[in-house]
Amino acid sequence: MNFEPSDRAKDLTARLRAFVDERVEPAEPEYARQLRASPDFPHVHPPIMEELKAEARERGLWNLFLPDDEYGAGLTNVEYAPLAEIMGRSAIAPEVCNCNAPDTGNMEVLAQFGSDEQKERWLRPLLDGEIRSAFAMTEPDVASSDARNIGLRIEREGDGYVLNGRKWWTTNALHPNCRILIVMGKSGGAGPDTPPHQQQSMVLVPLDTPGVTIERALPVFGYQDPEGHGELSFVDVRVPAGNLIAGEGAGFMIAQARLGPGRIHHCMRSVGLAERALELMCRRAWERETFGQPIATRANVQDWIAESRVEIEMLRLLALKTAWLMDTVGNQHARTEIAAIKVAAPTVALRVIDRAIQVHGGAGVSADFPLASMYAHMRTLRLADGPDEVHKMSIARRELAPYKPTS
Repeated sequence: MNFEPSDRAKDLTARLRAFVDERVEPAEPEYARQLRASPDFPHVHPPIMEELKAEARERGLWNLFLPDDEYGAGLTNVEYAPLAEIMGRSAIAPEVCNCNAPDTGNMEVLAQFGSDEQKERWLRPLLDGEIRSAFAMTEPDVASSDARNIGLRIEREGDGYVLNGRKWWTTNALHPNCRILIVMGKSGGAGPDTPPHQQQSMVLVPLDTPGVTIERALPVFGYQDPEGHGELSFVDVRVPAGNLIAGEGAGFMIAQARLGPGRIHHCMRSVGLAERALELMCRRAWERETFGQPIATRANVQDWIAESRVEIEMLRLLALKTAWLMDTVGNQHARTEIAAIKVAAPTVALRVIDRAIQVHGGAGVSADFPLASMYAHMRTLRLADGPDEVHKMSIARRELAPYKPTS
């Protein structure tokens, strides 16, 4: 395995780290202030975000995630890994560099499967950072960890498609700049004889299409995020046939292609988040004293710090191995590692953040430090893009397969 980045990737890593250290992390308090000061709080697009985005473009730190050099930076997964880690340190850095989920996954879908018209109308403004998008897959009425359960209907009528159903946890839906949804549903033409993985389709639905209603914004452990996680209803929503992506029955295939890179991006960012939590823990350990000594001198705190360093290094290596396999043998042959990193990343990051909270004492669960918010949002990663249990099941099945009795 070779994790050595190219000279170009090394240069991008150095420049991105300087940008995040010097401009992005210091801007976080002002970003938060502008959010709270707006009468539209919390679903606000603070002006400082556009300032930082303009600077990211000027510095050549834009659309780094896309491996297709026609639209993005053309980096391999191994080259992108340290960049995602750096952006993961800050809640706002991914959007600053136009590398934020779920827009990244939606752009990958459009770049890989979109028609020329779809690319021109939706991919181009997404690449330019002019609009945001959402991915509507999860539903409140079914266990969406099994995508075959999806109930929203996509029926062909005349020269278009009609959608009826409900979705939730549709991230970005309440962002002021959200304009387009990619919606996954059960194809109207799918019958009982249609293979289970060919019964779903994906269509592009502008957010302002009649019949689309944002029913509510869903909080995450009480946090209302600027982008919002919407519960949406679709009642007789009509879109042109040209809004279908890749053909009827292609939805499950597109979802798998979309979620593979998305999972590894999430996990790479988790490494950066864990690193920042460890830094906060170490600083706090020297700043606070108990019984006449800094708590950095306490054996249990030193154990937490040492264990965090060991676990982060293991996590980073697993992420790099997974990225290397995706680059060299493809996503299909890296399925075990992709599933493993998806389980390991939030598990490790949550442990590190939890230790950092404990070292901070009561301040750790307050809004004075980012740790409580970091914990809440990292906890969702054990569910997003498939719950841990599904990934563990797929890992176990592949491990067990060679030992299954033949008679």
